Amino acid sequence: MRLVSFTAAVALLATPLSAQDYSRYSEAGLKAELSEAGVSETAVLVPMRDGVGLSTNIYRPRDAKGPFPTILWKTPYNEHNLRGSTLRYAVEAVKRGYAFLVQNERGRYFSEGSYEILGKPQTDGYDALSWIAKQPWSNGKVGTLGCSSSAEWQLALAAQNHPAHAAMVPMASGAGIGKVGRFQEQGNWYTGGVPRNLFFVWLYGVDNPLRPQLPANLDPKVRARIAGYNDLDATKPKVDWVQQIQHLPVDEMLSDLGEPPATFEKFIRRTPADPAWREGGLYHDDMGWGVPALWFDSWYDVSIGPNLELFNHARQTTGDPEAAANQYVVVAPNPHCAFAKLGPDMVVGERQMGDTSFDVDGTIFRWFDRWLKGDRSAFPASTPHVQYYTMGANKWQKGPQWPPRDARPVRMYLTSNGHANSLYGDGKLSLTAPAAGTPADAYRYDPMNPVQTIGGGDCCNGGLVQAGAYDQRVIEARNDVLVYTSDVLTEPMEVTGFVDAVLKVSSSAKDTDFAVKLVDVAPDGTAYILGDTILRARYRDGYDKPVMMAPGQVYTIKPTPMTTSNTFLPGHRIRVEVTSSNFPKFVRNLNTGGPNESEKTGVVADNRIHHDAAALSYIELPVVK
Repeated sequence: MRLVSFTAAVALLATPLSAQDYSRYSEAGLKAELSEAGVSETAVLVPMRDGVGLSTNIYRPRDAKGPFPTILWKTPYNEHNLRGSTLRYAVEAVKRGYAFLVQNERGRYFSEGSYEILGKPQTDGYDALSWIAKQPWSNGKVGTLGCSSSAEWQLALAAQNHPAHAAMVPMASGAGIGKVGRFQEQGNWYTGGVPRNLFFVWLYGVDNPLRPQLPANLDPKVRARIAGYNDLDATKPKVDWVQQIQHLPVDEMLSDLGEPPATFEKFIRRTPADPAWREGGLYHDDMGWGVPALWFDSWYDVSIGPNLELFNHARQTTGDPEAAANQYVVVAPNPHCAFAKLGPDMVVGERQMGDTSFDVDGTIFRWFDRWLKGDRSAFPASTPHVQYYTMGANKWQKGPQWPPRDARPVRMYLTSNGHANSLYGDGKLSLTAPAAGTPADAYRYDPMNPVQTIGGGDCCNGGLVQAGAYDQRVIEARNDVLVYTSDVLTEPMEVTGFVDAVLKVSSSAKDTDFAVKLVDVAPDGTAYILGDTILRARYRDGYDKPVMMAPGQVYTIKPTPMTTSNTFLPGHRIRVEVTSSNFPKFVRNLNTGGPNESEKTGVVADNRIHHDAAALSYIELPVVK
């Protein structure tokens, strides 16, 4: 690092920013830059096949000869008034010779129709691409771009293989996945059959069935003028979510606030295998795949496992060899959609990640140059299909596949002398299987006193959970958390891939949950969470055949995998936590065996983890040598 004198520093701060520099640091500057570089049309109603019009802002290069390749950013959010990453991408796109479109999903702001999560991608998405391809300023090639909700709708659209859909960049897109491979989370509504609370908070802000709308058949010029001074953006009353998320029954979480019945009430009544999940805009792995994709994912996002499972699935499709051969993924250590924060000395949660710098925007536009402009040299075939950041070692790595070709499963067994309760117990994580007669570990799970969520992968939850690598020792001090820790490592151990847990369990209750967590313990004792998973015991034989537990009977529990890349350094230890709640990330199981989401009263469950020679509980780590 180069040091400068105090005088030189003051002089540097006093130097006025040029217009170009200013545009990079202010929203006003970026908007001025966009106005100078492009021409725009606002609140244009793009017709869908059922007559509904979707409000669309169109930005095209000024003083440039078309036709232009197009980038489409579709959103349920109020982004007609450009800001943040949408504004930044609009500026860059127009300056690079692209038309850039921002389109609201149906039922949102100036778009007509009734709102539905993901906005009918198979029909509305398809029709939007057809409309773009027919415009005189279009070269007939469209790339889709966006993060979170602006990415999720792209997945089901990719299955349609529209002739104009030349390429896509889905970033943090897991909530668009219904079922893929081992994961059946139905758009992140569930993990292991346990509902996630984040969507309850998110729907309160987004779902607005009594929204104001402009009159039909309004003159386009009047519509555009109104859009300039009235954004139709409802401001709902603030909610103390820390308090409200504890409300029982769960299915009255929003109606208790005075909200009218809407999407939440429909979804909360479904099971993970309900056929109704097939009726919306989710992507399911029997739908095919037809579009080259550049994926951006994150270790501390809400659905890293399904995202990488879908990446592999898209590469294996036989229906479109070109699409299968052109799937690329970048996995960074940031939380949900925080790709702009990658850089030197990055801290995620409480953990120093080192220099995570990656040219995200440059990579995206090189990808679009390859597929929308036909410049093969922009994104050569030699580009690694997989680029991922390994935590602990704090370095970017690359390879041809996920998981890495040389990753091998290493089994580590949960064992103790029967007292693994808390950080101060005798739980061990061992390469050696426990002997016959090793006693089980027991703990009491009270749904009225659940184990608190601290960090991990999450998003969009009204501040209930901060995603990232946070120290777990506060909850590891609880007696209802079983803690299994390895010996101190003398050599580095890289774990990169899907991490599987297999537990032998029993309970006094008809139904309960089993939550597992993988932790990196530093020499000073700091316990950084790497990932977590959970399974509702009634779904141990499949989501389509729930079955209750018999008291005391031992069952095998196999939660969906955790997914990570972390090097456990010398002096560190590997830790696994097991308990029965992770709240408020996941809805509490009330242990009754009944319709959990409509019940008010729970029962206490006495749960056991068994680990002797006849009933092994273990975690399987993909170790790269």
